[in-house]
Amino acid sequence: MFTAGAHPALTSFLAAPVNLDRPGHYLHWGVIQLSVANLVVIAVMLALFALAVLLPFPGGRGRR
Repeated sequence: MFTAGAHPALTSFLAAPVNLDRPGHYLHWGVIQLSVANLVVIAVMLALFALAVLLPFPGGRGRR
């Protein structure tokens, strides 16, 4: 377990970069309700998937 007094550098590194003491922000589209944090995670996952599909495998084109 980490304690606040034991390793101040470690606890400041593990602290959240965003203030988590407030309620989250939500987007509403009809019956769909999505938090902004989840929307960011979904967008990053879709971007990584698109890159994985579009970028060629290393050394894959020269071999046949």
